[in-house]
Amino acid sequence: MRILILLMLFSINLHAQKYMSKEGYVHFFSEAPLENIEAVNNKAAGVIDFETGNFAFRIQIQDFIFEKSLMQEHFNENYMESERFPISTFIGHISDFQTLDLTSQQTLSVSGEFFLHGITKNISVIATLFEESQHLKLNASFVIKLEDYDIDIPTVVMYKIAEEIKIDIRMQLNKKE
Repeated sequence: MRILILLMLFSINLHAQKYMSKEGYVHFFSEAPLENIEAVNNKAAGVIDFETGNFAFRIQIQDFIFEKSLMQEHFNENYMESERFPISTFIGHISDFQTLDLTSQQTLSVSGEFFLHGITKNISVIATLFEESQHLKLNASFVIKLEDYDIDIPTVVMYKIAEEIKIDIRMQLNKKE
């Protein structure tokens, strides 16, 4: 079902009320006592359909870039198991999308299913959305708990990795005719 929804939302035959991006920015940050860990992914894909209020976002886990290559290797192999779980998705709905006025910055509540590391959880996120030069700008932040997604932290590094990770998203979406 998840793949069917993503295929429908990412299809080439888009209507005028759909906005899409393939270059969204996702940043995560783990503040821990011994070492902060952060990474950036500039290849997030997303689509918003204003006819229905539905949206979908997708990232490849291996596209996260770290300052230290060893951190990136451990992230992909030991924690995220990115060969086994290569993609993370967020599929949901914008509350009260019919009343949005995109001529000014709007704060909105988005609810949906966040899929990570083989586990799907229902989450709600507060985001801002506004139109600028024929593009939509989307910003959102939320926190996840690693234990909610069965991401194990070995005891030997438990002081290097926080139990909660802050995720920031910035995306410019272009209108599709």
